Amino acid sequence: MIVVVTPNPAVDVTYRVDEQRIGTTQRVRSVDRLPGGKGLNVARVLAGEGIETHSVLPLGGSAGTWVADAVAALGLDATAVPVPGETRTTVTVVDDRAHPTMFGEPGPSVPPAAWLSVDDAVRALLPTADALVVSGSLPVGTAAEVVTPWIAAAVGSGVLVVADCSGPALLAAADAGATVCKPNREELAEATGLPDERDGALALLDRGAGMVVVSRGAEGIAAHTRTEVVEVGAVPGVTGNPTGAGDAATAGLVLALTRDATDVPSALRTAAAFGAAAVLRPVAGEVDRAAVHRFLSDTEPTRSTA
Repeated sequence: MIVVVTPNPAVDVTYRVDEQRIGTTQRVRSVDRLPGGKGLNVARVLAGEGIETHSVLPLGGSAGTWVADAVAALGLDATAVPVPGETRTTVTVVDDRAHPTMFGEPGPSVPPAAWLSVDDAVRALLPTADALVVSGSLPVGTAAEVVTPWIAAAVGSGVLVVADCSGPALLAAADAGATVCKPNREELAEATGLPDERDGALALLDRGAGMVVVSRGAEGIAAHTRTEVVEVGAVPGVTGNPTGAGDAATAGLVLALTRDATDVPSALRTAAAFGAAAVLRPVAGEVDRAAVHRFLSDTEPTRSTA
């Protein structure tokens, strides 16, 4: 069972238009509304592979009630932690000609007492967990250290931890000893202040991360340890909607590592395949399952001594 914490869940709205244009009225061809936030996207991909998940979600207001009901309707197990304020909405505008545009609300102000309830929920689930995933942004004004007790408790219980965070929360995850920190290149540079990928990865390793996996977008994905860098290129020739591809890659990574934590090349290939297969789907949180298995043969890992 995979425990997935989404610190800042959302109502994810996807608009499809013929062409994105600024300053004009545009007709929306279709609308999708799904429970979202990066962690929920990860949980939905894992559930699609038949993996048991349990999401921990701080939710508030009518939007939070909608997310809780929608998660239940999808058949996903979840613990909803009540918070004041209104759960946020994200709007993604997609056309066939340009990269999607996403508008993300900041989320509600979550008081310390609610984060303590999140902590209690995570700890209650750890005895039956194979992995803990902490994925996504924190609501504005939330101290980065809220992730520390979740990660430290999991590490202390011998549970694999994958932290797909950004900014100070990424540093806090490394300080807490996360098994894997998984930023993209931009997040790594922003959090560490180091523009070179290897330097940034080493900075997280020095803080306590067990491994740093860096998403490189169209250039693939890489895993950094103190002694080596393992790289897998992106699956070639895949076009579509990249929204949620990073979350699908996280799901693939977790799926592979829970099966064999020592086979890093295979885990990276699985992550790359899941990320590419998500691009073929119209909304985040889904993958083209047939494509996953096809893409697994389209990448080859390389190792280099660091």
